[in-house]
Amino acid sequence: MNTHSTPEKKPRPRIKDKRQAILDAALKVFAAGGVNGVPMPALAEQAQVGTGTIYRYFSSKEALVNELFREQKRANSIRLYGGLDLTLPAKQLFAAVWQRMADFSRSDPDAYMFMELQDHRPYLDEKSRALEKKILRPIVTQYRQLQQQGQFRSDVRPEVLMSLVWGAFVNLIRAERDGHLILQQSDIDAAFAACWTMCTG
Repeated sequence: MNTHSTPEKKPRPRIKDKRQAILDAALKVFAAGGVNGVPMPALAEQAQVGTGTIYRYFSSKEALVNELFREQKRANSIRLYGGLDLTLPAKQLFAAVWQRMADFSRSDPDAYMFMELQDHRPYLDEKSRALEKKILRPIVTQYRQLQQQGQFRSDVRPEVLMSLVWGAFVNLIRAERDGHLILQQSDIDAAFAACWTMCTG
């Protein structure tokens, strides 16, 4: 008599919202491995669903990553700019957003790596590009208003100035992620001061 029993395969736990579970898993695996570096079965395993289940909610990997991008773009807009006191002096407002950017990179590293440290251009659809432009538009407008008020230098277009500031912060976090430095709060503050000086001339 065979006394050895084959271990039973554990059933997957029941997931109430499979669509959100897939998006959450996609954020985690795409942040770590890049969109092109993660096969769908690996994503399914992380989400604890079958690969076929993913395609019931998203027609393709491109559709999934665009939905994730839009979800995170909206969340980040609220995280960075929601509830700001726009009556604050320009430097205090700039400092508040800068600190929120730093806090975001610390509190949600997967979201930060996915959104800011990866090149999304090859697969973003028109809807995602339109959302990004919509979110950036009021920020550019604010930079332009600060130039018109004489608080920001006017010899650089606002779009360029905004890109310089954002690029400086992103590359600061990238350098830390790549092991070139360990950022202290004093470094974050000093970087803010340097960018403020760059903006004000």
